[in-house]
Amino acid sequence: MEFKNDIGYRKETLKKLLYNIQKSEDLIVKALYDDFKKPEFEAVVTETNYVISELKDTIKNLNSWAKPKRVFPSLLNFPSSDYIYKEPYGNVLVIAPWNYPFQLALCPLISAVAAGNRVVLKPSELTPHTSSIITKIIEKTFHISHVEVFEGGVEVSNKLLAQRWDYIFFTGSAPVGKIVAKAAAENLTPVTLELGGKNPCVIDETANLKLAAKRIVWGKFINAGQTCIAPDYVLIQKNMKVNFITFLMEEIVKAYGKKIDKSPDFARIVNTKNWVRLDQMIEKEKVIFGGDTNADKLYISPTLIEEPSLDSAVMKEEIFGPILPILIYETEADIHNVISKYEKPLAFYIFSENKSFAKKLIANYSFGGGCINDTVVHFSNKRLPFGGVGHSGIGAYHGKLSFDIFSHHKAIVKKANWLDLPMRYAPYKDKLASIKRILDWL
Repeated sequence: MEFKNDIGYRKETLKKLLYNIQKSEDLIVKALYDDFKKPEFEAVVTETNYVISELKDTIKNLNSWAKPKRVFPSLLNFPSSDYIYKEPYGNVLVIAPWNYPFQLALCPLISAVAAGNRVVLKPSELTPHTSSIITKIIEKTFHISHVEVFEGGVEVSNKLLAQRWDYIFFTGSAPVGKIVAKAAAENLTPVTLELGGKNPCVIDETANLKLAAKRIVWGKFINAGQTCIAPDYVLIQKNMKVNFITFLMEEIVKAYGKKIDKSPDFARIVNTKNWVRLDQMIEKEKVIFGGDTNADKLYISPTLIEEPSLDSAVMKEEIFGPILPILIYETEADIHNVISKYEKPLAFYIFSENKSFAKKLIANYSFGGGCINDTVVHFSNKRLPFGGVGHSGIGAYHGKLSFDIFSHHKAIVKKANWLDLPMRYAPYKDKLASIKRILDWL
């Protein structure tokens, strides 16, 4: 298979992929709109442009990423030269989600191809227009023996998972992630699981409330809240709540207008099943803004809920929609009582000018990644690892890390022959004291 060892071939196919994506960008944007009314701005910034940027970066750096890395040798092996070689795993399965159906399908695929693997891609059946355009682009770009797309529903995913793979990359929910992990365990297949969780957003009395509201509204309601790293709930100091809610309402109106259902900048829920799930979350809660729904148009407006019970539906699971619960706290113990109720989240957000407070929260809680005084933007830096911990995921990727996760790192010692120290060889009599001194020195 020439793509396994030929770096030049990998680069040429990635350049061809770049050309085909750029040529099809308008069709991709239209497909995303047809699937769930994703605004053009969001489609370009979070999907097509992100993938194009990832492709350019990978093509530019592929030679250096793939090159064997020389490391400092061990004195025990003197004289030697030590290296880490990057080799492809082999056959890779990528299962993509529906919320960012182009970006989260193509970015892992790009890295898997760059690392020299053969890839099978399973895009989401919930975004059929986007899945269709992905299939067409892949078929134009790759030989079928190199990259192949399998469209379809759960039955297709199950059939694929029943096969033996050398690596599996899955993005989606924690319950499905467990199914993927179980299937992978049958063959001891390594996995990357990019999942989600209830991402807290903590605001203290030193925060710039107006700016915090603006950034939270953007991070929460982009893609109609269907973002794995969106703030899932706000924890705000009690005496700040009223002003903060006022700022939130103002920022929502500034972003989407008074008639949000007419806004070209607000997406829709992906399907009826998810719409019903979200609609039921709102039913028994104290809605202080929004709460407007339309089943026929799969529309749920940006909705603020005041102090729901931790046992309510909206607080039991990841929301994954345009609903933002607002809870209060008075002490750090209150914060802990809420956050510790849930599994480790994928993201964690802190709005504060108090550096020691922010530092303490970062140190005290385990989470995938996050921001101080912003939301979501940590995802955009290719030099930062993106991934979860515990129930929010296994493994991290982006930039060079993406190439590395699809590569087996093979250790090689090149031993010289001009000197062969006798100390390691039997018979061992009178050698132990000397070797212990050397080991202690090392």
